[in-house]
Amino acid sequence: MKHIYTSVDIGSDTIKIVVCELLKNKLNLLAASSVKSKGIKKGLITNFEEAQSSLRLAISKIEDMLGAKIAHAIVSVPSYFADYSMIKGSINVLTDDHIIVGKDVDKVIESAIASHELSGKSIITTVPIDFSVDNEERILDPKGLNGEILSMRGIMVTTPKKNLYSVLNLFDSLGIEVDDVSINGIGDYYSLKNDNMDALVGSIVNVGSETTTISLFNKGVIVKSSILQNGGKNIDNDLSYIYKIPLDDACEMKEKFTLAHKKNASVNDVCMVTTTSGKTRKVNQYEASEVVMARLEQILNSAKKEISALTNRKLDYIILTGGTSNMTHFNYIVDDVLGKSATVGSIKLIGVRNNKYSSAIGNILYFVSRLRLNGSSYTMFKKNEIEELGSNRTSNSNDSMLSKVFGYFFGE
Repeated sequence: MKHIYTSVDIGSDTIKIVVCELLKNKLNLLAASSVKSKGIKKGLITNFEEAQSSLRLAISKIEDMLGAKIAHAIVSVPSYFADYSMIKGSINVLTDDHIIVGKDVDKVIESAIASHELSGKSIITTVPIDFSVDNEERILDPKGLNGEILSMRGIMVTTPKKNLYSVLNLFDSLGIEVDDVSINGIGDYYSLKNDNMDALVGSIVNVGSETTTISLFNKGVIVKSSILQNGGKNIDNDLSYIYKIPLDDACEMKEKFTLAHKKNASVNDVCMVTTTSGKTRKVNQYEASEVVMARLEQILNSAKKEISALTNRKLDYIILTGGTSNMTHFNYIVDDVLGKSATVGSIKLIGVRNNKYSSAIGNILYFVSRLRLNGSSYTMFKKNEIEELGSNRTSNSNDSMLSKVFGYFFGE
């Protein structure tokens, strides 16, 4: 059975969707796309009909690439007012042989959740820190061990109910079943982590379109997060104001002409812009990059202050991600503001080597890790649906995801 998963990240600027297959412990891209989002401001749904239309278009594009319907998905929800609570649980292992299985893992997590007061919030996810079996502690995966008492420590992530239900209702209106929910900070970690990070303390900073999210991790477990109300669109606004050009033109200038740092910008490299009053003027790369650099310095300095507010511990790593981090020479401004210990993340999945997809890809990896912990096997496409996809190969060879058994498709 092929294990295939769909992940959706609903952002203020774009809706990102990735469909991946897990094969031999490696994630392979089947399809990816992003479309401009409407009805979503700073990560929250503000106009249901517009958001529904944007999501329908994004889903339609992916379905055209795959030649199949999307019926299930993993989705991210906003981390506004998220709480991260330490929870503990314990159960008796009731099987005759006292060998711990996946169902026992589920039960001990449920017992930990039941011991905690939700206070009107909704559970997004529970991230285990470790398990104990009888007197043996700090076990990461207890399955297969023998014992009478299984205990667990973890972090329970909750958000206001409206954050969750507004997203669930959006997908329900399109007939898509949400199999799991997460927050983007967790997805960012799983898409960018290396083997060493699970033993370290650090932060991931996602510089998005309208917001910048700071997530704090202790040994691979998210413990705090915060959202700043600025991002890439602030750069668009600055360029638009200074050069008196439309916002769309300012965004294009940012993405195609300016650099994140003036270090290698050229006064001789110029572009022509048309102002809102209809006048044409020249803009050189150096001065435009100075505008960009000033705003990025402000965003990163705000993130630096917020990290200090979240923890007084010295961090082992700071990783930058999000769509804005794709800007040319973004690493230079990161060095200036956050120091040499900070790095810009890099998504290496073939077909989506773009940091704006880090949350969507990582949420699949997180979902798979949870399946492994409770010993489950799951795919969002049933066997007969995969066979039907195969039958589309000849009739729709240019669009089917099976043009190369399972080919690679991606779009913008």
